This record gives sequence, C-alpha cells and structure tokens, in this order.
Amino acid sequence: MNPTRRTVLVAATAAALAPALPEVAAAAPRSGAATPPYASYWYPDSFPAGSPGPGVTWRSLRNWRAADDADLAFNAASVPLAPRFTPTPANTTARTGQARVQALVSFGPTSANPSQGAATADHYALTHWSYLDELVFWGGSAGEGLILAPNAPVVDAAHRHGVPVLGNVFLPPVAYGGQLQWTRDLVRKDASGHCPLADRLVAVAAAYGFDGWFVNAETGGGNTALGSAMLGFVQELKILAAARGQRVTWYDAMTVNGTVSWQGALNSQNEAFFQAADDMFVDFRWSAGTLAASGTRADRLGRGRYALWAGVDVESNGSGTPVDWDAMVPAGKPHTTSIGFYRPEWTRNHLPADRRAPEDFHAADDRFWSGRSLDPSRPDPADPWRAPAVSVADRSTVTSLPFASVFNTGHGLRWYEEGAVTSDRPWNHLGLQDRLPARRWVVRTSGQRPAVSFDFADAWRGGNSVLVAGALDGPAEVDLYATRLPIAVNTVVELTYRGEAGEVNVELAVATGEPTTAGTAPPYTYLPVNPDDKACRVKTVNGWQTARLALTGLSGTVHALGVRLTAGAGPVRWRLGGIAVRDTVTTPSAPSGARVTAANGGDLRLAWHAAPGTVRHYTLHRLLPDGTRRFLGATGQCAFFAAALEPEQQEKAARFELRAVGELYNASAPVTVTHPW
Repeated sequence: MNPTRRTVLVAATAAALAPALPEVAAAAPRSGAATPPYASYWYPDSFPAGSPGPGVTWRSLRNWRAADDADLAFNAASVPLAPRFTPTPANTTARTGQARVQALVSFGPTSANPSQGAATADHYALTHWSYLDELVFWGGSAGEGLILAPNAPVVDAAHRHGVPVLGNVFLPPVAYGGQLQWTRDLVRKDASGHCPLADRLVAVAAAYGFDGWFVNAETGGGNTALGSAMLGFVQELKILAAARGQRVTWYDAMTVNGTVSWQGALNSQNEAFFQAADDMFVDFRWSAGTLAASGTRADRLGRGRYALWAGVDVESNGSGTPVDWDAMVPAGKPHTTSIGFYRPEWTRNHLPADRRAPEDFHAADDRFWSGRSLDPSRPDPADPWRAPAVSVADRSTVTSLPFASVFNTGHGLRWYEEGAVTSDRPWNHLGLQDRLPARRWVVRTSGQRPAVSFDFADAWRGGNSVLVAGALDGPAEVDLYATRLPIAVNTVVELTYRGEAGEVNVELAVATGEPTTAGTAPPYTYLPVNPDDKACRVKTVNGWQTARLALTGLSGTVHALGVRLTAGAGPVRWRLGGIAVRDTVTTPSAPSGARVTAANGGDLRLAWHAAPGTVRHYTLHRLLPDGTRRFLGATGQCAFFAAALEPEQQEKAARFELRAVGELYNASAPVTVTHPW
C-alpha cells in the first residue's frame, strides 16, 4: 500500500464520522465555560500558519499544566489497570505466552472525541478486550494537533479488562501537512540537556491515568543529527515513563539517520529505536522472510520476538483482508511475532448508514475477533480470516468479590434501570461498559445450536442484554465468564433473566476447577434455577426474575460460570440481564461537594468529590416538580456536562440528584444540586 495512505486517513475518517456525531461536530472553544469536554490534543509547541478550523483549538504541549486544564476532571480515567489471568484456552490452537495483539483505533476525529460519550448508539464499542494486549488511541492531524490523549471512557473500559491504553504522537508526512519544525519542537533539549516534552508527555499520561505513548515520526527531510536527537528523546521518554509505570511503543518509520523509510522489519536502520522503546510496530511491508529474521534478531537482542507487532492493515477490508498468517502466527510452529491491527474499527465504519444498529456492528465485530464459526471453542479451519480467538488465548480480570455484570456494552438505544426505560435517547459511553464474557459465544449442545448475541431491544440495566434464541432441541450450555472467585460459606450467585417465547428450564453452571485440556468444557456443577425450590430465592421486577442461589456444597474457587438451558417448548427466546457473585452487600457512600461549576443557559458543568470506597460510576437524574425523576446520564468521572436543559413545569430552579453506584449496582443516598434559572 501507499506508505502515507494510512496517515491521511485520520483526516478522511474524521470527515466520515462527523455526520454520526452531530452533537459534537461543532465544538465550542475549549475552556472552563459550560462547553462540552473533549479528549485533549496538542502540537509540541509551534502552530501551523493561519487559523484553526471550526471546533478546533490549537494548543501547545509545552504550555500544558495540569492545574490549568479545565477539562481534566472529565478526561481523567477512574479505573486502574486490572490484573488478569489466562484460563485454559477455549480451543487447541490458541497459544499462551506467544503472539500478543495490539490495535490502533480511531474512535473519532482528533478534535471531537467526547470526554463522556455522546447521544448516539452508532459508535465503535469495542468489547473483545480479552484478546488485546495494547490499545493505541489513534489520531492526530496537521490541522488539529499532533499529540492525542485518550478519552476517559476508552481508558476505563480497557483498564476494566486489563488492557493498557497509549496516547498517540503523530508527526505526519510533508505531503499531508507535516512540518519538520514540529519534530524539532518535540525533541528539543533545554539548558540542562533534557527533553522538556518527554517529561510533559509522562505528566499528561499520569494526570489522565493512561499508560504511555505510541510515537510515530513520519515527517521526512531529516538528517543524522535529527535522527540522533529523536533517539535521545525516545530514550529519555522511556526512562521517565518506566518510572511512572508507563510504556513507549515506536512505529517503524524514521530511521537512525533521520530519514523516513518504512522497513517492514527489525534491522540496523531501526534497531536503536526498538531498543530505546518497550516494543515496535513493524510497518505493513513485511514478508515471511523479514518477519522471521526480525524475530530472530529480537531474540538475539534479549528483547523477545513478541515485542514486535507485525502490522496488518484492516481499515479497508476488515475480516476480508488477505494476510499471510503462517508468516506471523503459524498453526504448527511457535508464533513468529505479535499482531498489530491498524484500524479494526472497520467493523463499524464499513456498515451502510442504514445498517449501523448496534446488532449489526456486533455481528461484524464478533466475526472479526471470534472467526466465521462465531464460537471460539470450534474454529472453522477453512476460514481464510484467522481471527485472534484462533491463535491467542483469552484473558480475564474477574478475580475478586463482589463481581457483577449486566452485560453493558457501552452503548444502547435506550437506558434501562431494573427493566424500566428511564431514558429513550440513544447513547454511548464506553466507561460504563461491564467486564464482558470473553468467549463469544461458546455453546455446547448435542442439538441445534441457538443464536447467542448482545441484544438492544430490552435490558435489565444499561443498554442491552444477552439473547439466546433458537429451537433448543437439546440442552445448550453457554459459557459466560472465566473467573478466580473465592467461595465462602455465604457466597451466593444472583441471575437476572426473563423469557420471551417458549418454555425453558434454567440451570446455573459453576466450575470449581479448570478443564483437563485445552478445548474441553469446564467441570461444571449445575444448580437449578427453580422458583418453586426453597433453595432458590426468586423475585420479579418489571417482568425480570432474579434468582439467588447459594453455592452450598461447593468450596475453593469458582473457575467458570455459565448457564444451561433446556427447552420445555420452543422455539425459545430467553434473555440474561445480569449476574452477580457476592458474599456481603455494602451500600455505597454518597459523593460530596456536588455543585454547578459553569453555566451557559441550559448547558451546565457539574462537579463533585469522589465517594469513599469502590464506585462503579455515578448517575445523575433530574427531579421535576411533579416528583418524577428523569435520567440524564452516568459517568465514572467526578464531573458531568448536561446539555440543552430548559425550565419545566414552571420551576424556578432545576434540581438534580447525584448517586454513587457500587459494584453490585446498588446506589448511595442521593445528593441534591439546585441550579436557578
């Protein structure tokens, strides 16, 4: 492919996405006023000639200070990077400890990545985190800014699944507006011989709570002196980043002599940069021979071959992209390198505008990550697309109590609370995404396999549920979570579900050990979910049933959770709305100091102090004079932007109720905020 094509596509993608995000396209000047907050972006120091375009604010990273950052409260991640483990693989081809997977993803235009989601369900709601090892928040353009910090929703969702997120430093080719002065600005040293912007990048990542930087220097025209200065910059950045637990990934573009020449390999032209960084993205022009030589070279350097991400450009054709998989992740031999996906958000972007419903996106995304069989335990050997689930073992972060999930994917057509619609507006906010089932979808049955999917027509909480639909002419066992949850005498599992068609007998599947070999089922024990059984306490709310089952007779550690469904009459449509494992229930403490910090008509900025203890997120409702409550939104941060509010029912002041929501989705007492009109 044209070596610069992928760089200009950041701008092209921005134009393509703008119609899908009308509420953020015309961004107001970024300030402490009541304006929508966005992910931050900068130039190293100097700006282009002319003036910024509509909705764009030019900023200098050299001048950034956390204390002066009016949007910091909206952009700072709230979820720490979770530790994760590798369960026994779902199939015999997936490897542990070999190839890893990196993804370079553009979630939106550089200047219009909302800090707290947006009022549309049409969004790249990435959910297959269990196969990912590193996410790059891809972006940057000559006309907006070159350094892009990831927004809080993406970082929170990734961290919940144990995936580090990197911001992007993009120095574009001259043909697409790049200026060599920007490279010089980035690597400039001060009087003490240090690189101030290396320190500034690390400070940004620490303040915002993400995990480091992806450095992509593609502006041509440099010389050996500039190459040497860039190497010194990366070395200093790596030292400073490592001291704060951050990472640095280098992109195979600039060489040691300062020119831009994509190698498609690890060799003498880029080895010094690879050694200076944590790992390197190998440009797309690799071959079987250059990858093999690169892996050998990395091993010889003591770095290991899996610190090389072999680039796979999937922006245009996604799961239809032809790839020499045997050169990278051969089926019968150790993997050669890791995998670096460029722009897997194809799974959303290729869909026609009239077929971008959440279900359409997830169908394409499952095809990309799980393979044509849509069952990681049964890969299709004839599938030309070797999905990550075929080669890479999934990981899990479900290791402590309490654990709960309502299978929230981070977007939806409506917002539900206990089975009732409390907002009929489409939405997206990845920071509200749950820890999701990794193996979508492993189903074991001797009969016809039912369809299993995330479905957005109904939900217990959030925006979606899990729908199982089909004839069910034999018992069907659906894997949900690999876990490491301790069992105590009072540990219970709660399952929330509802039937829509047919009759189905439900059993909770609990395994207290690992499968004997890869590709085999967990050693499940089946606990009947029977409303007539005194051992199974069931309550019904808004048509949803919640069954509480004690793990009587089981001990040790829960290694896997699932459900087994047996039809009494069919065909069956059955929804799973939530699952929780707990021993005790603690009511969250309320936040404090809630206040309106800026107002512009009906646009308000609110802020508060974090509630003590563990908080999943905060919800904000508007309390109307007639006593009804209207859901406004939720966020993991301690700040919220409410847009276009108006006085209602002759009220003199708007009243808001803020609550902290705990890990079990139980809420704190409300805190009231009043804003006079």
